[in-house]
Amino acid sequence: MMVVLSGLLAASLAIGLPVGSAYADEPTDGTGAGTSATEVLDSLEVKGRAPKTGYKRTQFGKAWADVDHNGCDTRNDILNRDLTGVRHKWRTHNCVVKSGKLHDPYTGKDIKFKKGKKTSTAVQIDHVVALSDAWQKGAQKLSEERRTALANDPYNLLAVQGRANQKKSDGDAATWLPSNKGFRCEYVARQIGVKHKYSLWVTQAEKEAMAKVLSSCPTQTVPDYTGVKDSTAEKTTESEQTEQTQTEQSAEQAQQTQQTTQAPAPEPAPAPAPAPQPAPQQDVYYQNCTAARAAGAAPIYQGQPGYRSQLDRDHGGVACE
Repeated sequence: MMVVLSGLLAASLAIGLPVGSAYADEPTDGTGAGTSATEVLDSLEVKGRAPKTGYKRTQFGKAWADVDHNGCDTRNDILNRDLTGVRHKWRTHNCVVKSGKLHDPYTGKDIKFKKGKKTSTAVQIDHVVALSDAWQKGAQKLSEERRTALANDPYNLLAVQGRANQKKSDGDAATWLPSNKGFRCEYVARQIGVKHKYSLWVTQAEKEAMAKVLSSCPTQTVPDYTGVKDSTAEKTTESEQTEQTQTEQSAEQAQQTQQTTQAPAPEPAPAPAPAPQPAPQQDVYYQNCTAARAAGAAPIYQGQPGYRSQLDRDHGGVACE
């Protein structure tokens, strides 16, 4: 037996493989994918939460940067990945998602997404390991390039229900878990994979909460894929997309024709000068997106403190993207 093992070890060294590769293949993405989630959790360092001092959203690079240089920002990359029946905004090279449907992993509900000032916030992109949480558990020691990668890593991003994302905020597993109990094991396992990949630690309370979830699914492994597995989900084909776009254009042209042929309505009497409107009741005001990013608040979703339509360039319900 010793002769066989010695032969394998010698062969590994001879061809330049690391010791041990003759026995098993190991994940190369740093997540621990395919390994028992409990085992990877036990390998994470356990420390107290560091102060939030110095945290800004800009510490993790430009929000939704096109880090893979595919011509589409990260937010729309994730919407394209996680939504079904996707329709795109015209002339955006199948990038900007106009509508679609999300099967939300956090609540288990189906949500219709429609891009718009008042509708885009129904579906938001969540950092599975929140950036603020990451900052307090080791990310402040990472390079800016590495932090930017963390913020835009598809492995750490999911399209989810907006309300659920708001409730989660920057909580860890000790303070928030998805209401969809059937997704909790995969959710916790993915958090473990992200923390392993980026050398982040967990608090004792967080580790105990994760271990409690995993005790109900002892065979759960760290996910080896991005997004959520759903073999029944089907994306709209390119031909269907083209047909849908042509149909929408025809409908818009018909509506415009109908409007131009209608008799003009009588001009209304001059309206009195509008009374001054009270300032919006919100706790935070940002003069511009630069100020919002400097405060670590960007992107700002409609309904959140600091959101103003003047900061929302495409009126999609998300300011300072």
